[in-house]
Formats: sequence, C-alpha cells, structure tokens
Amino acid sequence: MHQRKSKKILIYFFLLVLVGSINNNSINNLKFEKIKNINIFGLDENDRKIILYNLNSLDLKNIFLINKRKFQNIIESNSLVEEYNVIKKYPYSIDINIKKTNFIARISKNGKFFLIGNNGKLSDNNNSGIELPYIFGNPEIKKVLELKKIIDQSNIDYSKIKSLYYFKSKRWDLKFNNSIVLKLPEKIEKETLDKISIFLKNIKLENKEIVDARIKNQIIILDE
Repeated sequence: MHQRKSKKILIYFFLLVLVGSINNNSINNLKFEKIKNINIFGLDENDRKIILYNLNSLDLKNIFLINKRKFQNIIESNSLVEEYNVIKKYPYSIDINIKKTNFIARISKNGKFFLIGNNGKLSDNNNSGIELPYIFGNPEIKKVLELKKIIDQSNIDYSKIKSLYYFKSKRWDLKFNNSIVLKLPEKIEKETLDKISIFLKNIKLENKEIVDARIKNQIIILDE
C-alpha cells in the first residue's frame, strides 16, 4: 500500500515538472491558427472599425497568447463603451459584446463641446442628434453623475431640464425648458426634489421665475 502511494506521488511529481517546463516560448512555437475573426456587437459600424483598427495593432498571433491587459485597455479607452464582455471562440475567433453608454449632457472643455456619457467619459461625438441639457460652471464629471442619479431617483423629469449651472459653492441651479430656474441647496436629497416636484405641479408659475429651495424646508418664488 505504501509503495503504491509512493509511485503515485512520483508520477504527480514528473507531471508537474513536465507542465512547468512548458513556458510561453514553447507554447508560442506550437502551430496554432492565427486569429481570423474579431466580431464586435453593440456599436455602429464606424465605431466598430475604430476599435478593430486598434486591436489589430496588437500582436494577435493566436487566441492563447493575447495580452489581456492591452486588449482590455483598447476597449475600455473607447468613450462609448459602458460595459463589455469578451468571448473566445476556439480556435481563431473572438466576440466582443458591448453595451453602449447613454449620453446625459453636453459640456464645454477648452472651447470645445463634448457629450458626457453615463460611463463618466467625454465623447466628441456631437452628431448624436439627441436633445441634451448643457452644463455650465466646469464641475467634475463625477458631480454631474451624482446629480443625474439623484434626479433620476426623484420625481423631477430630467428630460425637461434645459441647462445645469454649477457654482464654486458646490451647488446647482437647474433651468427648465419653460425658463423656470430652480436653485438647489448644496446637499441634495431625493426627498427634497420630490417635495419641489409636488410644489411645482400645484402652483402656476410664469415664465422666467425663480424657485429658490436653498433653505431647508422653504421654497421661495422670485422674479428673475
């Protein structure tokens, strides 16, 4: 019984030595077929071509020796990509399924307008044809995402916002399509926005009026 156990251990040892001796160079010398197809789903043709062009700049000798980090960096660096997954189809095909980000606003940086994606990235694709609010005041992108998230959780209709103004005091003004301006406090909560929404629905406001909600539990109506 002891001898049989020793033989098994010896066999396992030789197998480990054999596997350990196969390094990347050994694998590289094996005759695997070169990658023939990279299929990208979820983007328009022009956007797919950009990613494909950058992926083809890598040394894609075969499906087993892809530089995973470089491959991922190329996909993640694209401003349109929010989520993705990569499926290897042996022996020589790769499928990349992409969830395209939704654009939430426009912002100016260094004299040029960009679209802000829900993924927190800026895109210079201004031919989207989407009506989006403009952002003024040069906030950090994460501040924009935080505000959008709270608004979406509330009863305020984001699609009716024409522009958003960010102040150095770390608070926002929202200007709606009907020209009404809502002044928000520095700390914005869903409950606060819901109360404001109810108030706005139950009072008739003239255009160009200001709704000042900066003071807690108070809503003041001002002429512009």
